[in-house]
Amino acid sequence: MDLLSNALGVHEKALRVRNDRMEVLARNIANADTPHFKSRELDFKSVMQKVLPGETMASTHANHFSVDDPVADDDGMRFRVPFNASVDGNTVEISVEQAKYGKAAADYQATLSFLENRVGSIRKALRGD
Repeated sequence: MDLLSNALGVHEKALRVRNDRMEVLARNIANADTPHFKSRELDFKSVMQKVLPGETMASTHANHFSVDDPVADDDGMRFRVPFNASVDGNTVEISVEQAKYGKAAADYQATLSFLENRVGSIRKALRGD
């Protein structure tokens, strides 16, 4: 089974993290009218560093953002600071959440496509095509 895990690479774990992120965003959208609900976000980079502890992310250009800030007990959850304050204390901004959900769905689909291509390549190799 380890052979299959190695063949799928990081995409299998990334798909799980992307799914978790979409769940967090969906929860935010569902609670848009709940008083005092605080909008949350799942930081993909910190979760992937925890899921893949041996692999480090590196910048390829001097102008890229720093990647030297891993936190040992970080679960990746962050509270989002709203652009506009709400009277009832709710920090969900539905247009922002919907835009982030749309991007997250596209990222999920891209990762799923990578996995499908990888599985297709493994099938071809096993058939001898």
